[in-house]
Amino acid sequence: MYLITGCNGQLGTELKKLLPNAICADVDTLDITDAVAVNKFVNENNIDLIINCAAYTAVDRAESDIDLAKKINTDGPKNLAQSGAKLIHISTDYVFDGTGHIPYTPDDETNPTSVYGKTKRDGELAVIENSECYIIIRTAWLYSVYGNNFVKTMRRLGAERNEINVVSDQIGTPTYASDLAAAIVKIIPQMTRENSGIYHFTNMGVCSWYDFAIEIMELSDITCMVNPIKTSQYPTPATRPSYSVLDKSKITETFGIKIPHWRDGLKKCIYELRKN
Repeated sequence: MYLITGCNGQLGTELKKLLPNAICADVDTLDITDAVAVNKFVNENNIDLIINCAAYTAVDRAESDIDLAKKINTDGPKNLAQSGAKLIHISTDYVFDGTGHIPYTPDDETNPTSVYGKTKRDGELAVIENSECYIIIRTAWLYSVYGNNFVKTMRRLGAERNEINVVSDQIGTPTYASDLAAAIVKIIPQMTRENSGIYHFTNMGVCSWYDFAIEIMELSDITCMVNPIKTSQYPTPATRPSYSVLDKSKITETFGIKIPHWRDGLKKCIYELRKN
């Protein structure tokens, strides 16, 4: 039996559609920060695989809400790993400092610069130390038709305003949650102790948040002007990686996954948003 934690988030919602027989839990039904509750839930429901989509993702708020970020991003994954079930755990590009200029591989040295990034990296280490069969997937710039995300924010602001400012000196790759969910489903039957490890998944290609915003407006037929600005003109409590492109070759070669380009993922998402 499969368990999806954080099932009401962007990725969890996509996974529920692809794995209709999975047991789905969010914070109201399972507190992953409670080790006793996790073990009881896993045993009572005969869970043999957990897909952990639960996370504290309020990057700026985490700078002051350190204890809760640690509980959810570090202690939670540790509890899930110690349950004895196989574990697919979702992590982030924020484990890197973003000072590089070539795509980060799963083996590259981590150096998180924010509380969010540090707690997520500690969560990775907790999984590695406590699980015998695991896949850690680092992703970035996640969006979907569900929840709050950059795509939906840009469409809303674009409809409300004549022009908006968007950071142009942070480089990465958007990830359509539906594409990541499909990759996870393909990985599940191939999981072994031997291929346990850290993998990277985003869509293919590279862009800035500014480029991403321009494409969102064009595909949405919104005429709002998008102005490029520097990160220094838009200060935030948490430091963002200025470059966080992830090398996906390990996940494509190990599991035979074909990854769509980010523009194709965005087209699918906006088609779904317009349909609804």
